[in-house]
Amino acid sequence: MGLFDAIEIAGSGLSAERVRMDVTSENLANAQTTRTASGQPYQRQEVVLHQIGGPADFESTLASALGGNSGINASAGGPPGGVVVAGIVADKTPDQLVYDPGNPEADAQGYVRMPNISTVSEMTDLIDESRSYQSDVTAMQTAKSMFTATLGILK
Repeated sequence: MGLFDAIEIAGSGLSAERVRMDVTSENLANAQTTRTASGQPYQRQEVVLHQIGGPADFESTLASALGGNSGINASAGGPPGGVVVAGIVADKTPDQLVYDPGNPEADAQGYVRMPNISTVSEMTDLIDESRSYQSDVTAMQTAKSMFTATLGILK
């Protein structure tokens, strides 16, 4: 593992969590949007993350960290690399039907098709993403402190 790998990995996590927070905020902002340009209710968006480099599983990571191979080629996954946003996809959960006959978007039976968004779930996701972001900041600060202490010893 190189000197700045920890900072690069934490930085990739910061970028990924920022995208997740942006998408969650967009979902919350559109929780009541019953008609988009396509004429349908807003569809909840989800972020898909993908691992960059590194061992493919925990067993490989542990074996690599312990210095043994235990029959596993620990270097097969390449150097550690963090995470990247692979894409943003629409959630396939069906829309919610809400009885509101006074709404101009209501059908003949009085039901309005609302977005497939639960504000409680979105707020929970936002708290989780915020804490993950803070964890990445802490990891980056810790790595920086270790590098500073190492350079102090080498003086």
